[in-house]
Amino acid sequence: MSENKTPRTPMNQVDPRRWAALVVVLVASFMDAVDVTVVHIALPDIQAETGASTAQVQWITGGYALAFALGLITGGRLGDLFGRRKIFLLGVAGFTLTSLVCGIATGPEVLLAGRIAQGAMAALMVPQVLSIIHVTFPERERGKVFGIYGSVMALGTLAGPLVGALLVEGDLFGLGWRPIFLVNLPLGVAGLIAGALLIGESKAERAARLDGVGVVLATAGLLALVLPLTQGRELGWPAWTWASMAASVPVLGAFVAWERRLARRGGSPLVELSLFTRRGFAGGQGAQLLFGLASGVFFLAWTLYLQMGLGWSPLKAGLSGMPLSVAMMAGAGLSMQVLVPRFGRLVLQTGGLLAAAGMVLFVGLAGHYGAGIALWQTIVPLIPMGLGMGMIIAPLTDLILAEVPHEHAGSASGLTNTTTQLGQAIGVALSSVVFFDRLGHGGPAEQAQRMPHAFSGSLWYVAAAFAATCAVLFALPRAAGAGKPDAAGPNRARDADPVPVG
Repeated sequence: MSENKTPRTPMNQVDPRRWAALVVVLVASFMDAVDVTVVHIALPDIQAETGASTAQVQWITGGYALAFALGLITGGRLGDLFGRRKIFLLGVAGFTLTSLVCGIATGPEVLLAGRIAQGAMAALMVPQVLSIIHVTFPERERGKVFGIYGSVMALGTLAGPLVGALLVEGDLFGLGWRPIFLVNLPLGVAGLIAGALLIGESKAERAARLDGVGVVLATAGLLALVLPLTQGRELGWPAWTWASMAASVPVLGAFVAWERRLARRGGSPLVELSLFTRRGFAGGQGAQLLFGLASGVFFLAWTLYLQMGLGWSPLKAGLSGMPLSVAMMAGAGLSMQVLVPRFGRLVLQTGGLLAAAGMVLFVGLAGHYGAGIALWQTIVPLIPMGLGMGMIIAPLTDLILAEVPHEHAGSASGLTNTTTQLGQAIGVALSSVVFFDRLGHGGPAEQAQRMPHAFSGSLWYVAAAFAATCAVLFALPRAAGAGKPDAAGPNRARDADPVPVG
């Protein structure tokens, strides 16, 4: 359905500012993607200067991820209700302000509070990106746009450690680690100005008010699940972590029951459960979960392998990941522009198998060469992995949202982001078994000797997750994404061309 009641004509079917608006929302996505990983490189310097305890250091990274994951569904729905541009700009403003708080923090308590608040602001900002794209671009252009989006996210995720290394080692103006946060200030201010000028407003036409009970139940259930997954490994999996995860099941069950009841009564639920009756949406969420799990295991083990096992500097480790980012961008562009329109679901499944093959190749190289592996040998398996990941991530986002009515775009976007975050949390938790158990205890020298064995062992699980993603993708229609009618075609979807408000 359209976002307002303006008649559809060739002149008002699309927003002429949409490509400029895309740049704005993609810069915001890049900021968030970088910020998730940029802190890891700076943690030793942060701890030395602020005197943070080990637990506080863990929460400086984990607190952001937790607040982000908990707020995504609610943040997406707020955009549906009150305007996606409005909530996006609120999120950008809050993200910029909390970045300033983190950058000037003199103690670990202020830094920790700033990071948690920063994650909450990102949860307002990030879901609007996909929903703004969904309602701003006509169907004929979304494939290209989501290909660009996937490329930017791939670049941001892998650029984080490199940007962090450059800023920390560069010691700009003698500020040490602080520029990793302060660099967000000029980007945030520019994003606010450009967003206000270029992004058209849109919101759901019939959503009445925020589902307060749903927010409480969803937040409580996700907190009970994600908190132990985020912190359990560092704490040694005490009894409360298992009890918390068990308690999340009835709480999330109560959330589903409430959402169904509210929908039957004609209310405005936080999550439109009817979306799961759509094959593409339901299958896509399962694939997102497995994709996040594979990413969570790989990137943690890979980073430690390069720095602890091979003794590489943070800068060298960051640079070694750039070919993976380039391959992901190439895979995303190729799949969206050429392959998916012709071959549909098969392209995504091929991507899963290609990524799994890259992991098997890495197992062979790491096992054969051990600590003597060369830089180019660590890059070779990243090429098929990156191509495969790119072939999945960009079209999958498009396929998940393709059948979603515009009035539920924010909710669906928030749910999709939450699924990925949950998968990554599970992946990090699984690392305690598949990676850290193999690594064992002992000093840095002892662990460095065992690192190739631990890393190789964990890659089998990453390969299995990619293969499972390929299997789950059978839930998508065979021709998903293929043969989309042209803009002028007679079978054009009724809501394919959005009409933004304002």
